[in-house]
Amino acid sequence: MASPPTPSTPTGLSGRRLSRFSEDFNTVTTFGASPPRCRNFGHGREPLAHLLNAHIIHHKIDGPIKQLNPTRAHFHILDENDKAFYTQSTPEFTGKWRSRDNRKGRHLLKVHAATPKPGLPKKTNHPAEILRGVVRMFTAFPVWDISYLVAVIFTLGSIVWVINAFFVFLPLIRPSSEFHNEILYGGGISAFVGATLFEVGSVLLLLEAVNENRTGCFGWAVERLLHQGTSNATAHVVQAEKHADSEKAIAGPSVHVRPVVPCDHHHSNRRNLVAPASDPANARKWRWLPSWKELRTHYFRELGFLASLIQFVAATIFWIAGFTSLPGIYDHMSSGLTDGVYWTPQIIGGFGFILSGAFFMIETQMTWWKPAPSVLGWHIGFWNLIGGVGFTLCPAFGYDRSSWAQYQASCSTFWGSWAFLIGSVIQWYESLDKHPVEYKDGEEGE
Repeated sequence: MASPPTPSTPTGLSGRRLSRFSEDFNTVTTFGASPPRCRNFGHGREPLAHLLNAHIIHHKIDGPIKQLNPTRAHFHILDENDKAFYTQSTPEFTGKWRSRDNRKGRHLLKVHAATPKPGLPKKTNHPAEILRGVVRMFTAFPVWDISYLVAVIFTLGSIVWVINAFFVFLPLIRPSSEFHNEILYGGGISAFVGATLFEVGSVLLLLEAVNENRTGCFGWAVERLLHQGTSNATAHVVQAEKHADSEKAIAGPSVHVRPVVPCDHHHSNRRNLVAPASDPANARKWRWLPSWKELRTHYFRELGFLASLIQFVAATIFWIAGFTSLPGIYDHMSSGLTDGVYWTPQIIGGFGFILSGAFFMIETQMTWWKPAPSVLGWHIGFWNLIGGVGFTLCPAFGYDRSSWAQYQASCSTFWGSWAFLIGSVIQWYESLDKHPVEYKDGEEGE
């Protein structure tokens, strides 16, 4: 039997990591350049720094835009000898921190294997896990979770906008179905309600971004099970058993991984929406507004915060159009006033929705140009972007009073509303899936 590699002879995965580190080190020392911002966490921002047995993999800290903060990082779970939890009989699993998951109270576990192993959870995209997630949407109602509230409120708002689209579009394609003042009252009131729900959801979305978990949260309990059926575990990290015989250490124990509930995220607090579930070292309390220094040094360089801020500003401007659509206001405005306070806020707000959706997509990507269709958050941003396009085209056509332009304006609202609804439902599913699992065969370039 081949002996395990020694520290002096790095091979395979360790060798590749050493090579990548050497490349980065040589770049810095040779050219005198510091690593880009996306490759380093700011002071006090490194995730899981308070856990002694979690070791961040520095060459896997990265983000899609060099001038902004990192959006992903990997870390090893170490045993009591400071070795990565990896043997010939057990696939390597690592924690994967993503900025979006951190905001949403999610904990991603990455397993380097093609198929599930005994003691390890099933991958998230397994049909059984997907079905369980769908059922969870109708059986779990964590109203104390701000991410859940954001998703549900946007879903309700999107449903109202779909109803609004029927009010204003159906009379154009089936005039016989129209009732008296359907567009004025049905369309106007539903537009105001939908815009208000989007505004409330955007406020909560911004608060969610401000109250990201600075210290991070692993969210998994890892147990080393012995042949006799006993176990040795900790709440969040691995404590491996000592073995005098290295062969026995490899062949003897097996591993069991399970989610930790509740975790360190504030999403777990059932008694108070605005308080953390626990108080790990350096964890912050809930806050409503960051300081100017925090905005300048961190949040203005955070993709998720920028996307949430743009969404909030866009929804606030868009709400003006929702207010002026009310009966008694809309039907008493001149054409020029309608263009200024009804159609123009929709143009600005719709463009903001496009920009926000694009930022949410980029946040989940390895590079700014490479899509990430395997990530739920990417699909949420994508469908919100499509919805924003529809809500921007609506007023673009709406300035024209001709029948064909009004038809296209109503049609754009119709399919744009459905796009927002699809994205919101996916976000609802995501908000309840707190422990996603990835299975990857071999090393990848993340």
